[in-house]
Amino acid sequence: MKYFLFCLLLLTCVARAQDVSELARRNGFKDIKLGTPVDSVKGIVFKRDFTELKEFAAKLYEVNNAAYEKVGDADIRQVKLKAYKGLIYEIIVITPVDPRIMMGLEKLYGKAQFSLRHETYSWSVPEKISLIYKGSPREVTLTYRSPLVIHQMYVDKNKKIKAVADDF
Repeated sequence: MKYFLFCLLLLTCVARAQDVSELARRNGFKDIKLGTPVDSVKGIVFKRDFTELKEFAAKLYEVNNAAYEKVGDADIRQVKLKAYKGLIYEIIVITPVDPRIMMGLEKLYGKAQFSLRHETYSWSVPEKISLIYKGSPREVTLTYRSPLVIHQMYVDKNKKIKAVADDF
């Protein structure tokens, strides 16, 4: 009888918990998808040009759209997008501290990996998408990243280096 109850409890937990394949399927935050053109997002406002990782020209945008003001009942303070050659490679969602956000993420994507060094929680599908949850006393920052677009940055850099080397 104990074995039966244990198996039933285990199956219930497994059935309720999702895994990171759901993160890969969604590929972003709400309807903002990583790797898509930045101009496909309604309500974007260009903020500034900047250099990512001290070598890649990128653009920072802010999203002003009522559709991104809440996640369920939890408020969202700000949504920012980073784009390389017009493609979204990072989505930053800033919210007030609300434990329902972490509970919702773990219900959707499963148990997070905790990094003691960076004091962050994360979920990832290698070479597809990563999500980092970082909390502070005042706010929570969710960062969605596309390794595919970031990889393209390095491919483009290597092409430039090869072009310079070929010119000798």
